[in-house]
Parts: sequence; structure tokens; C-alpha cells
Amino acid sequence: MDRRKLARDESGAEIVETALVLPIVFMVLLAIFWFGRAYNVYSTITYAAREGAMTAARASCADCGNTLPTDVAVATRVGDVLRASKLDPTQIASYAPAPTFCSGFNAGNSCTASSNVRICRNVQMNAVSSNQPACGTLVTFQYPYQFFLPYTSLNLQLFNLPAAAEVPMEN
Repeated sequence: MDRRKLARDESGAEIVETALVLPIVFMVLLAIFWFGRAYNVYSTITYAAREGAMTAARASCADCGNTLPTDVAVATRVGDVLRASKLDPTQIASYAPAPTFCSGFNAGNSCTASSNVRICRNVQMNAVSSNQPACGTLVTFQYPYQFFLPYTSLNLQLFNLPAAAEVPMEN
């Protein structure tokens, strides 16, 4: 066969193009899956923090003297939400942003933790957006997430996704 004919011959070009493009398409699909899973975990832990904050801010019963739930009850509620989404509550890590407390309240005893779920009561909410700031409850924690994207810098990287939720206290 002549060299000029061989140079113009395109048989097998599709196989070479597929071999070059297929790994890239596969990596994009894997990235979509793992980033979607990370968003799902973040959404779940945010919901769990919100449920924990609502539990912490609401009195258990009017007949009981309107006592607030214990920290263990709040952490249990957070754990229940995580278990419902097939996440392991034992992997929760502590996350401690510095809240602003309502005026006239001793900030020293206002934040407690149970099972690495941090509960802060009498936290000042909407201080910037309102002339009458409200007091509420803040629940925070972190949850680890690990990416599995081979041949990338994200492969086996462990990220701690933070979760925080504020709920106004009921009167």
C-alpha cells in the first residue's frame, strides 16, 4: 500500500476517538454522582440541625412546667434524622462558631454539647435586619464526607460539611 493512501485511510479512527473521549465522559459522570451525593449529605445534615434546633427551642409540655428538652433529647433527634437518611450519627464532629447572645444573659453557660451536637440557647437572631432582635436556639455540628474521584486531586479527600440552624424560642 502506498504511503499516501495509508495516510488518508481513516479506518479505526472512531475507535481511537472513543478511547480518548470515553475516560473523560466517565470522569464527568462520576463527578456528577459524587457532587450530587455531597449535596444530598449537606441537605440532610442541614435538615437534621434544623430539626434539632426546633426540638431545643420548643418546651416539652405545658403540664410539665414548660421545661426545655435536654441536650440528649436534641442530639437524639439529630441522630434520628441522620439515621433516616442512612447516615451514621456516630461520625458527627463538633463545630463551634461564635454566636452572639441576647442582652442580659450569661453567655458562659449557654452552649452545651451532647454527642458532638452543640446547642446554644438564648442566641441573638436577626440582629442586623430588625430593630427588635429575637432570641433563639442555635444547633451546630459537622459531618465528614469523602470524595472518590480517581485521577483527580479530590480523590479520597475528606471534607467536614458544617451544619447550623437557628430557631426562635417559643414563649
